[in-house]
Amino acid sequence: MIALLAGCGQMLWADIGAPDTFVWRNTDDRFGGLSGIDMADDGLSLTTISDRAKFVTADVQRGPNGAITALSNVVIHPLRDTRGRGPDSEGLAIGDHIYVSVEGRHQVLAFDAITGRSTALPQHPDFKGMQSNSSLEALAIDATGALYTLPERSGRVSRPLPVYRYRDGVWDIAFRIPRRGNFLTSGADIGPDGRFYLLDRHFTGTGFQTRVRRFNIDGTHEVTVIETSNRTHDNLEGISVWQSPNGLRMTLVSDDDFQFSSEPSLWNTQSTTRRS
Repeated sequence: MIALLAGCGQMLWADIGAPDTFVWRNTDDRFGGLSGIDMADDGLSLTTISDRAKFVTADVQRGPNGAITALSNVVIHPLRDTRGRGPDSEGLAIGDHIYVSVEGRHQVLAFDAITGRSTALPQHPDFKGMQSNSSLEALAIDATGALYTLPERSGRVSRPLPVYRYRDGVWDIAFRIPRRGNFLTSGADIGPDGRFYLLDRHFTGTGFQTRVRRFNIDGTHEVTVIETSNRTHDNLEGISVWQSPNGLRMTLVSDDDFQFSSEPSLWNTQSTTRRS
């Protein structure tokens, strides 16, 4: 079962100040482990990825207040790298192509369609030195089509996280983000407001804390948008920031690790002001 916030079979999403949860249940054995999400501009369809190499798409039904009431037309597609293998897919960003960041091989894949073949983007020299299970956890795309990715860990608690940018066929380091406390990177997005949103999570031993920080696109002006107490939500790993008629919304999806005790979810938050 995943919650929207996110997880296997369940999504949870909530408005700031008035959260609500939708639990996404699906009996398909391939469903679960959701690690990235992209909500359509109109909020009526979504694409997610599983860390076990699956694309999951669905249509979204909403009530009068915008809360998710149902998901329909759920389709699960295999996600294959350039060798035809199922990679540890973690981050998702959709623009002119569908982009997926991968741990283990530390790369970003580009798909021309969900059912299409992948090509691998060039690697930044830093990628090869990243930890096997703590590399390209997050992926985002801006209005110009530039991609942004960063690792789960930086190698030291005191070392800022480098945010790598891919544009015009070349990687550079766009900016660096300070680490705060015991939180680790789990997702990122660039909202319609042009700001960079970073999803962090901390495993306490008994559950998870969630935090979302917002930055200008050059890494300045850090603002903590949300920080939860332990076990408020499950293991939130994906984030999508999008524009609703009433303001910016932020939808997060959780990873249930394919365990019956977890409920992956989508969590949606509503900003207090409309985008001008």
